[in-house]
Amino acid sequence: MITALMCLALNIYFEARDQPIDGQLMVAEVTLNRVAEPGFPKSICDVVWQPGAFSWTDDGKSDKPRDLRAFAQAVLLANDAINHPSILLGTGATYYHEKSIHPYWADSMLEIGRIGDHVFYQKV
Repeated sequence: MITALMCLALNIYFEARDQPIDGQLMVAEVTLNRVAEPGFPKSICDVVWQPGAFSWTDDGKSDKPRDLRAFAQAVLLANDAINHPSILLGTGATYYHEKSIHPYWADSMLEIGRIGDHVFYQKV
């Protein structure tokens, strides 16, 4: 069985491994905020694997990390995010997307910041 730590680490890795540390932490924050937010699943793994939530979980590609250094960093960040949440930025963000796209839901959200290639939002 995959642990919450591994689910979060995989999400950080596949969503943001090429982003600055703050961007990777924001992916962790969004994931953890969803666990706490009504209307989302109540566990980290269920949030990560919720259909349509994160593109990497349903892209048909391998879900096995290939860049072991980046994955090791994702594991450390996931561990810190779970066990020391004070390292997170505390934005309340529950959504994000790459800057290169504009999803239909973005106009109904409050943009709270941009880090690396991602734009982060919270519900209004």
